[in-house]
Amino acid sequence: MNALQIAATGMSAQQTRVDVISNNLANMSTAGYNARRAEFADLFYSQAVRPGSIAASDGTMVPAGVQLGMGVRPTAVAIQPQQGSLAHTAGDLDVAIDGAGYLEVTLPSGAPAYTRDGGLKRTADGLIVTSDGLPVMPGITIPADAGSIAISADGEVYAHFGDRVEPELLGQFTLASFVNEKGLEAVGSNLFLETGASGPPTVAAPGQEGLGTLRQGYLEESSVDPIREITELIKAQRGYELNAKVITAADQMLSATVQVR
Repeated sequence: MNALQIAATGMSAQQTRVDVISNNLANMSTAGYNARRAEFADLFYSQAVRPGSIAASDGTMVPAGVQLGMGVRPTAVAIQPQQGSLAHTAGDLDVAIDGAGYLEVTLPSGAPAYTRDGGLKRTADGLIVTSDGLPVMPGITIPADAGSIAISADGEVYAHFGDRVEPELLGQFTLASFVNEKGLEAVGSNLFLETGASGPPTVAAPGQEGLGTLRQGYLEESSVDPIREITELIKAQRGYELNAKVITAADQMLSATVQVR
């Protein structure tokens, strides 16, 4: 009897689903977070009678056959790229990406990483960094005597000074896009890494190459829909319970078998 093993794979799959939903709900307030979805596929099949085989009795072709499935397996936990709502913060260095694209940052190892979290800060030296202190490319430094900062929709960063009428252009943010966003590797802290599945980044100024624009004074909120997540959680719980009932039923059948005299 394969029912025990099959139901066990079903329980494991539903547990994975619950884990993903739990992570989504935990990140309801994480800026720029996109919900994840667990995806599954059926396992291999035991071909008791293959479709199209010839019946031994009269030589006719079997139309459907007997194929017994062996359960389910997880295939992916995929990001669901969907822009969250933009929350007004009025912060000079808060920028939301209105549309597609990622800000590029530099890890301590020197490797690039990508994020949609636009809650930027400045160091004591004036360098614009993320909340974790990672420099945002292309490495813009704000002078110590700057009065205020303005960031345009196309990423240009201007500093206003008290003794000047015209602002000074400090640099321009760029955005990166990927052919397959779901292929990015999530490493925590709202950061993603390029992989062979995502393809190389296409880097351009905001508003170009299909990229979004920047909104100063806003932050992108999490795209998690709590109502949907709770609904999915209930469905996963019911699926877990049903697979547990299959295990109970299989155990009772085996018990009845061993008690036959």
